[in-house]
Parts: sequence; C-alpha cells; structure tokens
Amino acid sequence: MIEKKWWVAVWIITFLALLLNTSSIYRYEVKTLQNKTTTLEPYRGKVVLIVNTTSCCGYTQQLEGLEKLYRMYRPRGFSVLGFPTNHVPSQEPLQGEQIKRFCKEKYGVTFPIFGKIDLNKERLHPLYRYLQTAVGDMSEYRSIEWNFTKFLIDRNGHVIRRYAPSVTPEEITADIERLL
Repeated sequence: MIEKKWWVAVWIITFLALLLNTSSIYRYEVKTLQNKTTTLEPYRGKVVLIVNTTSCCGYTQQLEGLEKLYRMYRPRGFSVLGFPTNHVPSQEPLQGEQIKRFCKEKYGVTFPIFGKIDLNKERLHPLYRYLQTAVGDMSEYRSIEWNFTKFLIDRNGHVIRRYAPSVTPEEITADIERLL
C-alpha cells in the first residue's frame, strides 16, 4: 500500500513538472566542437534524438542510420544531436573538428555534433544526468554503460524514451513518426 502511494506521488510530481515545463533539455549548457558554450534552445519545438557517439566502437556504423533519420525527418521538425564521449576508454580519440571531419567523411553526417562530454559517474554531464533520470521510474535509473545510447525527446524538451546501444536507428522510426 505504501509503495502504491509512493508511485502515485511520483506520477503527480512528474505530471506537474511536465505541465510547468520546469524540466527539459533546453536549460542545459553544452559545448560546441569549437569549445564554445551554448544551450539546446535552438531545438525547442523539434523532436530530437540525443546520442552519445564515438568514432572507434562496434556501433559507430550507426552514424549512417542516424544520418538517414535526420535527412528523412528534418523537414518535419526532427533533429539528431551527437555528443561524442570517451567514457569507454580509447573509443573517441579524436578532438574537436577531427570528430566532425571523421563523421562527415566516413558516414556523411550532417546532423549537429557537439563537443565531447563526460559520462563517468563522478563527472557526469548535467544534461546526461537529466536524461538518465527522466525516463521511467526510479528503479530503472541506469548509467550510460555504452556508446550509442539514444534518448528520444518530444517537442517540449521532455524525454520520451531511452534506447539501448543495440537498437538501430531504423528501429526508432515508428516512435519518431508518432511524435512528429
């Protein structure tokens, strides 16, 4: 009975936060590849897929599929945002513009790539702290364990769903369609 009341309280708090738009991706500062501080405010009103990327991972080929999603749905208000990370050692040895050049030359990437972020628990980037805790109940809180974890964000900046690295971009199309 106490557990059920706790769930109701969590649901009410979450619902009120959504109504008040107090918790969304737009308030977090991120770095560009040129190491300039910015926010995700330019993506307000768009459906967004946030992905932690690397250039040396078994899932790196997903960049091609992510680019296909971006090109297919961009005219309808969709964007993919790449956040390179080296939290799995040696999987992102590139820096700044090298990352952008690699993604463009090898996989044709034109979607926005931001500066490297830290996903280690002690230094977890605030945006990813929000993403990790914004989906599901508290018992589902999980750290980012691998590259190419994906978060689908609605037009109000709220996390709708988290996808494991093994979920391909093509498998996300139905969820994107529902939000567009």
